[in-house]
Amino acid sequence: MPRIASAKKNMRKSRAAAERNRGQRAALRTAIKKAKSTGATPAEKIAAASLLDRAARKGLIHANAAGRQKSRIAK
Repeated sequence: MPRIASAKKNMRKSRAAAERNRGQRAALRTAIKKAKSTGATPAEKIAAASLLDRAARKGLIHANAAGRQKSRIAK
């Protein structure tokens, strides 16, 4: 457990960010699975592409990984 105030704050921030990232990554995975399924609607594909773009912009996943996933969904 950190003793310095700034280290305590950084720990709180990193825990909050990890929790937020976990939720966003789970939602992204779910959207990708729905978009890649055989009966996927165009709306589901668009939603997945949008989530991929947002995740790449926020640094949750690499930009090239987002592009690769979008390409696979569009195929």
